[in-house]
Amino acid sequence: MVKKVPKKQSKPDNASVQRIAELVSKLNRYRHEYYNLAKPSVSDAVYDRLFDELAALEQKTGIILSNSPTQTVGYAPVSALRKVRHTVPLLSMDKTKQVDDLVSMVAVAPALLMLKLDGLTVKLCYENGELVEASTRGDGEVGEDVTHNIPAFRNVPLKIPHKGKLAITGEGLIHTDDFEQMKGSGDKEIKNARNLAAGSIRLLDPSICKDRCIYFYAFNVIEGMDTLGGNTDSRGWLLEDLEPLGFEICPFIRLEKKTSSAEMESKIQHLKTVADLEKLPIDGIVLRYDSISYSRKLGRTGHHYKDGIAFKFEDDMTETVFRSIEWTPSRSGEIAPVALFDPVEIDGCTVSRASLHNLSFIKDLELHPGCRILVSKRNMIIPHIEENLDRDRYASSLIPKRCPCCGKPTRIYARSGGKGGQVATLHCDNPGCLNQMLRKFVHFVGKKAMDISGISEAVLDKFISNGFLTTYQDLYHLDRYRSQIIHMEGFGVKSYEKLQKSINTSRKTTFARYLVAMDIPMIGRTASRALDNRFGGNLDAFEKAATGSFDFTTLPDFGATLSGNIHDWFQVPENLELWRTLRGEFIFENRKDVVTMESKKNPFGGCTIVATGKLEHFTRDGINSKIASLGATAGSSVTRKTSYLICGEKPGSKLTKARELGIPVLTEQEFLSMISA
Repeated sequence: MVKKVPKKQSKPDNASVQRIAELVSKLNRYRHEYYNLAKPSVSDAVYDRLFDELAALEQKTGIILSNSPTQTVGYAPVSALRKVRHTVPLLSMDKTKQVDDLVSMVAVAPALLMLKLDGLTVKLCYENGELVEASTRGDGEVGEDVTHNIPAFRNVPLKIPHKGKLAITGEGLIHTDDFEQMKGSGDKEIKNARNLAAGSIRLLDPSICKDRCIYFYAFNVIEGMDTLGGNTDSRGWLLEDLEPLGFEICPFIRLEKKTSSAEMESKIQHLKTVADLEKLPIDGIVLRYDSISYSRKLGRTGHHYKDGIAFKFEDDMTETVFRSIEWTPSRSGEIAPVALFDPVEIDGCTVSRASLHNLSFIKDLELHPGCRILVSKRNMIIPHIEENLDRDRYASSLIPKRCPCCGKPTRIYARSGGKGGQVATLHCDNPGCLNQMLRKFVHFVGKKAMDISGISEAVLDKFISNGFLTTYQDLYHLDRYRSQIIHMEGFGVKSYEKLQKSINTSRKTTFARYLVAMDIPMIGRTASRALDNRFGGNLDAFEKAATGSFDFTTLPDFGATLSGNIHDWFQVPENLELWRTLRGEFIFENRKDVVTMESKKNPFGGCTIVATGKLEHFTRDGINSKIASLGATAGSSVTRKTSYLICGEKPGSKLTKARELGIPVLTEQEFLSMISA
């Protein structure tokens, strides 16, 4: 149950506060029946008796709600919203999608688990019992003055029995049932409850706001804690101290230390049930430490306080306007589409671009310039277009008929997609397309491939444009162009010699690096190491298998697609010629067999182990090398063949998949303990 603690201090009793709210609601309904429907359900005498009871309770308690019929509230529009600087910054919170992150936090100190209401954050300031200012959160430092709209809220006390200053924050929102009624009115602009609430609270004319059923739920006290009484260091106590003053508070549960994952999930489900019963719009759960003094010790970043975390059910979606598509040829020849839209802030970052994946995705969205779109950051990382709010046509003119780089005709390819459908992609078939060449060279010199330091994308672009580079071999014979290079902008003798040294250093390489540099689809560092182990670092043996009928699916984590990619790549004459001739530029290191841990206590021999998230003691290469030293295989994805998942900070979808498959999950410390036992 959502915990409620009895009050000890002398304040208006809860029964009186609840009766005030009940009378306000009932009298407003009677007024609506009398004035708007001309169908009164009670006599004037009954109405007057209830009205007098309300007035007496207001005088007794000092509490007057914003929509009380005892008040003749004037709804005077303002010309513009004044800027308000917050003396205490109203910052956001860090976010997660992992229950274990909540468990880790509450293991440190007692906390509150609270609904994350989906509306607009509003700060209310009172002085000697009078509401003096209301403002939005804004950017956390500066918000907007919305005091004129507070009398149009349904439940905000305009007067309270409280001396001194009091500042609280909460969420202005529209209940889900009220929103459904408004949505059923036929107004096409009413599509999103959160946006409607936020827009209504920021309206210049409060007479419009009063019809939008806006409610306020307090979730934090930021000033005046010492005047509320009770435990002034407890966030939960302070919130409950607001109830006798006429405020509704956001539902929460107190958590003690050592809450298990199962208990946490149960409590989250309970809060979701509360939100459903009370018709509260939510988009997640918030965990925040109960002790205010402890919270202050943790400090903050420029974006969020460190004393809490928001557990998100879904990624935030923000509305913006789609403008155009930027097309960029990749090293494979596929031309990648990227959406350009009006900048929006999501999770504290400004976003104005998102991948559009392929032509099928663009067509399914019915994109056209000027349409309104909803943008999210999936897993709070990757920008993604979720929906087009103005679906009525598809602008085929967005698809270029010629490559934006070389000007050659583009071509649409269709391949089988999921669920039996087709996925269409746009390609440039010109092998001499400069952008394709540039992307291939960027990959070739990269750290995972030949690792040629000091040669940036900009430098490669200049060399290609000047005709210095047409093949990978050309990189190892740049001395032909020494005089031109040392006179190029940004170059000189020293920089040229430094580049040459880096290129010559890369001549000493390995089977795995050479294979990665070939850019065979899906062959990255993990797959190349597996092939290195299988073929003992022998390039000729691997070539024979790739040009023959060897079944690569016999290797761990190698599926039919990956096996097919290897065979298909070696079937292309130009690729086979490159594989054979480029080898002459390198000296291949003698393969050193991995020395595996032979201790009888090593539990990982022959296992497939996947690592995910940020690890404290290992880089990604480091953990994979450590796994190999244990006689195990370092997997790249979680499958039924995975033996263990090593989980670091912010693990993402691999942890979810491991739990679904019942795969043992180890923390980094548990892994280290097992190998040192």
